[in-house]
Amino acid sequence: VLDFNDPFSTEVKPRILLMGLRRSGKSSIQKVVFHKMSPNETLFLESTNKICREDVSNSSFVNFQIWDFPGQIDFFDPTFDYEMIFRGTGALIFVIDSQDDYMEALARLHLTVTRAYKVNPDINFEIFIHKVDGLSDDHKIETQRDIHQRANDDLADAGLEKIHLSFYLTSIYDHSIFEAFSKVVQKLIPQLPTLENLLNIFISNSGIEKAFLFDVVSKIYIATDSTPVDMQTYELCCDMIDVVIDISCIYGLKDDGTGTPYDKESMAIIKLNNTTVLYLKEVTKFLALVCFVREESFERKGLIDYNFHCFRKAIQEVFEVRMKVVRSRKHQSHARKDKRPTANGTSRLPL
Repeated sequence: VLDFNDPFSTEVKPRILLMGLRRSGKSSIQKVVFHKMSPNETLFLESTNKICREDVSNSSFVNFQIWDFPGQIDFFDPTFDYEMIFRGTGALIFVIDSQDDYMEALARLHLTVTRAYKVNPDINFEIFIHKVDGLSDDHKIETQRDIHQRANDDLADAGLEKIHLSFYLTSIYDHSIFEAFSKVVQKLIPQLPTLENLLNIFISNSGIEKAFLFDVVSKIYIATDSTPVDMQTYELCCDMIDVVIDISCIYGLKDDGTGTPYDKESMAIIKLNNTTVLYLKEVTKFLALVCFVREESFERKGLIDYNFHCFRKAIQEVFEVRMKVVRSRKHQSHARKDKRPTANGTSRLPL
């Protein structure tokens, strides 16, 4: 049941809309990021012909709904209540196939963005310039520049310069799609400044080069410190999570297959050949901290572990505050429903 008008669900779980023309790669993105499907397997996916909703509740911070819209659906048809759709939306991801003629896609993008902005000015508009794995580096830059220019010129011509569009070059065949989704999800996490501040304090007191807070299921990074993100560093962290989970699934479960491959004892150390150490520690049952440490700094592992203990405790406090807010909003939502008038005019009051 497509319940667009559920104030509690959109309040606690922000809605992400996945839109674009047919065959632009929307469903493939969702399957690769959230279902661990191999990119090559997506070649056999059938075209989506109905709106698909998925609740993503992998961790305390990755909590949202994804609505995958078929490219052929005209949701501006008078019989379709697009205002209801956009009103509860946190982010709108519009996927453009970079290997196709994107003029039609830009026209649909402009129509979608202008309608959505009038209904909900707080939506984050995220543009995935997709399938760039088939383009040369120069062609990627030129395509991004052209799409960026045309999309913003269309908004300027309509007098909507204040609408901000974010652009990402993405492909399901490398980690660019995970990094792009990380950036999108981070904008929907109200605790992000707190998490970044905690990571900054942690690395500055531990002699750590770089730290990521990962959701281990999707490999989306929830937060990182304020130093710039290097794509190669991010890819190494993703690969480390895959190694830890895969080995734990093979050797960490009991003989009867019970148990969990990732728990509070999960930890891994990988020494690279460039005097750098990758260090992974479990934060919660869904979150992991992955750090880049120089070998000389890693000699003070006791200090790092003590600071990590303090960091984990602070994260748990943030989590507890969030859960209190969720419970409070849920109670308010139920209270509003109970007070709605019934058919005979009396209020619904709890017995």
